[in-house]
Amino acid sequence: MVLWVVAAVIAGMMLAVWAISVAIRDAGIVDILWGFGFVVAAWVSLLVTDGHGVRAALLVAMATTWGLRLAIHLAFRNIGAEEDFRYQSMRRRAGDRFWLTSLVRVFGLQAAAMWVMSLPLMIGISDADRGWSALWVIGAVVFLVGFGFEATGDWQLARFKADPANAGKLMDRGLWRYSRHPNYFGDATAWWGIGLVAASTPIGIVGLIAPALITWILVKVSGVPMVEHRMKRKRPGYDEYIQRTSAFLPRRPETG
Repeated sequence: MVLWVVAAVIAGMMLAVWAISVAIRDAGIVDILWGFGFVVAAWVSLLVTDGHGVRAALLVAMATTWGLRLAIHLAFRNIGAEEDFRYQSMRRRAGDRFWLTSLVRVFGLQAAAMWVMSLPLMIGISDADRGWSALWVIGAVVFLVGFGFEATGDWQLARFKADPANAGKLMDRGLWRYSRHPNYFGDATAWWGIGLVAASTPIGIVGLIAPALITWILVKVSGVPMVEHRMKRKRPGYDEYIQRTSAFLPRRPETG
């Protein structure tokens, strides 16, 4: 039952926010909903099932911590700013039919992705504990590493952009010295932690589809490729930055 209830809640949220986006002509508000949606999915899963053990509490805490931080970060960054370049480009191509295009290609696809990525939460929260599992500790540690990387990377980038002296400059300091996208690496790592905790259930292995999906999306689809295509045009020296700095997995930068 939990799978259908969460699906209905996600669909309802997406439809409501889509209607608002059409009214205000800004599809970018879906980005704020993305993190918050997982908080809702986790708490709905807890409320409609009996899986109220240690694993359930851990997963709800993980989803709430990760989702609220991301939603708040994006709200401060996006509210009052112009619509994200991805949606502006889509709006130009779709013209007067953007309301329908955004419903299907933005809100619809994100709703489907959100439901799939919520699988570890739904599975891990709804299944009752059957004793302590080492995967809880391993998953929690992996989550904390990822969460720390993502939050620190976002914070460092926000501080860099807030300094007028850095206008037009390339961010290659802090964690950005070791990865061109430390926030994306942290995001994916945090979800692998959630997936590992959920994997302690008999069918929890299914939940690993979620971190695999988000890793693929970030590395191959709408994360690294889209940002890098834009940064190559906007930031002088970005090609050199690519040569010396890992795209995703952090490592010591190349020299010489």
